[in-house]
Amino acid sequence: METVLEQQRRYHEERERIIDTCVNEQMVKHESHMEKLASQHRVYELRQRYMQTTGQLVDLYKDRDGSRRDEIQAISAPNEFEEFYSRFKAIKDFHRRHPGEISIPLSVEFNNMQLARGDAKKCEESLPVLFSDEEDFGRYLDMNALHQQYLNLKGVTYIDYITYLASFDRLFEYPRENKNAEYKKYLKAIVDYFYDFYTRAMPLHDIEGEISALKEDFETKWANGSFPGWGKDGSGVLSQTGTRLDLSAFSSPEELMSLGLDRLKSGLQALGLKCGGTLEERAKRLFATKGKRVSELDPKMLQSHGKAASLGAGYTWGLVGNQKAKDIASLEAVVYGLTEKLGDVRESTQENAQRKQARSAQERQEELEGAEGAGADGVTGEGEESDGGDDDDDVPYNPKKLPLGWDGKPIPYWLYKLHGLNMYYKCEICGGAEYRGPKAFLRHFAEWRHAYNMRNLGIPNTAHFANVTNIEDAKALWEKIKNLKTAERWQPDVEEEFEDSVGNVLNRKTFDDMRRQGIL
Repeated sequence: METVLEQQRRYHEERERIIDTCVNEQMVKHESHMEKLASQHRVYELRQRYMQTTGQLVDLYKDRDGSRRDEIQAISAPNEFEEFYSRFKAIKDFHRRHPGEISIPLSVEFNNMQLARGDAKKCEESLPVLFSDEEDFGRYLDMNALHQQYLNLKGVTYIDYITYLASFDRLFEYPRENKNAEYKKYLKAIVDYFYDFYTRAMPLHDIEGEISALKEDFETKWANGSFPGWGKDGSGVLSQTGTRLDLSAFSSPEELMSLGLDRLKSGLQALGLKCGGTLEERAKRLFATKGKRVSELDPKMLQSHGKAASLGAGYTWGLVGNQKAKDIASLEAVVYGLTEKLGDVRESTQENAQRKQARSAQERQEELEGAEGAGADGVTGEGEESDGGDDDDDVPYNPKKLPLGWDGKPIPYWLYKLHGLNMYYKCEICGGAEYRGPKAFLRHFAEWRHAYNMRNLGIPNTAHFANVTNIEDAKALWEKIKNLKTAERWQPDVEEEFEDSVGNVLNRKTFDDMRRQGIL
């Protein structure tokens, strides 16, 4: 049995070997997607082992049972030789009772780990996670089940899978009155799938930290009413029911009375409480909600059921305020953020789905049979042995970073130049987002990000603002359009005509002036 100090030494050695193995793993250049994925999972497992070893080492140093202290005292003077010979005798007795039994050192284990790393044929077998056929080892998303779940939501129209891949994150367009429990379950399913995909396809990515950052950013946007689809723009639940009031700064109803009748009414409406009465009654009713739940309030203070129901299906009671709507919006924020992080994978998924639809059934069957033949014992469908470097996982030679075509190979350079994919366009209205090629740049004017930011600026996203990417230019153009519309508007004082008794035609303003003067 190992002593406490020997366990500490072994844990320190294991930590150093883990660090060294991780460094060597990161220095190796992996060619295929499968090798890169297997390498990331190996590093992830080593990192988990490092954290576990560190925890065990900390427990030993804390010495809760005092065994480490006793062992240090035993090997210290003046009885160090006696302790040495007693341990030496115990070691000989152990090997006498277990002849031929040896302990494999850590160096052998980690050396074998590095030797097995270079075997490309075992990459798929060494992966500790499973992917569906649609995901193709983390290259693409498999959202078919989510597509079916979306089609079963209330009030949605049928769209095909490719259209769904392009528009599933336009959650702000979904009617707010239909954002019920089933919609929340659908959002949770998206978040759970993205979380699971991250852990399988990108194990070294800090998904927990990413989600925490997204929720913190959501809290800020929710507080100032700028979250997409739930803002204070006259269509949100909070805006329909008034503006909430922070009561933490007030210590008595008398202080609330200084805000006036209208502000207290707005605060009561935001909480779904009755908003009538005198200034003093409103202040007392609002101050009574400070630090309390709705269940603790007098039911007579609440609005009638019919009026509360008019706020929509997304409005329910939890804490004082609309907690259910906030929970749904929080899930939407996570979906927005993770979808943006998976932008490249999402785009590849759309291209793969379109490529599959463009192939005939016979071509898909031949591709499947070829893949199965190539994966069996490292032998290709023609019977030739695969060397591990020329399989389908190899990254195509692409020094100019050209986009991949439907066949997975870089498109011709002349086509790359023809479509202007070497040019990048920025849009200040979209927060400085960059678009590659004129086609993607023109298409983004009709997408949700540009439309939502235009609405935040108070400008309609019409054809007048095509190719306008500067905020100041958009505002100036909108002012010019409003002035032109005002000038073109029918003005009755000038354009409405009247006829006097002798047949003279006058405009309305002149006719009224002359009639008041008694001339007519």
